[in-house]
Amino acid sequence: MDRTGLAEFLRHRREALQPEDVGLPRGVRRRTTGLRREEVAALAGMSTDYYSRIEQQRGPQPSDQMLAAIARALHLTLDERDHLFRLAGQNTPQRVARGDHVSPGMMRILDRLGDTPAQVINGAGETLIQTEPARALFGDHAEYTGLRRSVVYRWFTDAEQRARIRAADHDRHARAHAGRLRQAVTREGPGSRAAAVSRELLSVSDDFARIWAEHDISVQLTDGIKHLVHPELGAIEVHCQVLLDPDQTQSLLVYTATPGSSSHEKLAMLAAIM
Repeated sequence: MDRTGLAEFLRHRREALQPEDVGLPRGVRRRTTGLRREEVAALAGMSTDYYSRIEQQRGPQPSDQMLAAIARALHLTLDERDHLFRLAGQNTPQRVARGDHVSPGMMRILDRLGDTPAQVINGAGETLIQTEPARALFGDHAEYTGLRRSVVYRWFTDAEQRARIRAADHDRHARAHAGRLRQAVTREGPGSRAAAVSRELLSVSDDFARIWAEHDISVQLTDGIKHLVHPELGAIEVHCQVLLDPDQTQSLLVYTATPGSSSHEKLAMLAAIM
């Protein structure tokens, strides 16, 4: 671990970013060059003390999960992310089998959707980052670990996950999840996280095994109308628009509702329960 190099790299990258680059207000009395430490910490989902100790060349070696969060917060490119990992004494993530780095371009778009439910997912169905309205609408996906990070795994093993979708759409969602996962396994290979999810589901879910055996990848899920069942707001009909990042095999999902509809009013109410 190169503590000096790591601290200097983080400081320079932090000072190169402006608040508006990451969707934050500048304020009228701002004197700091670039972002403040507490702002980077908040964007990365960690304490200000933890992040500050890294910049001050103190504290423990950051884990790969913490480094990935810092890379997203600072809008690092893949090359910059790999450099960050090396400075911290960690192995660089595999770029194909481990698509958990959100590109700066995708992050810039997400930063401008602060009042809209939106989230980025990878090929394994893992949510990499959510806006606050998305957390209010779907729950905080950052709380999941291991295979449960995958929405596909949760769909076939967790009744609460399925309860968030209208019952009449369950079969379509199951087939779409399985088809999307199969495409990810084919694209990313047998050593990928998508493949690990599929292997485990084949052993624990008869429903998944039955659908998987059909090799159907034609059912679409990530676009069009979704009928959600929110635990507090009830039925919500949303339109899902998708932006693909082919280099990272990731999808940015943005959820909106028809203006003037009851669903539009319910989305506006998410701010009260965030």
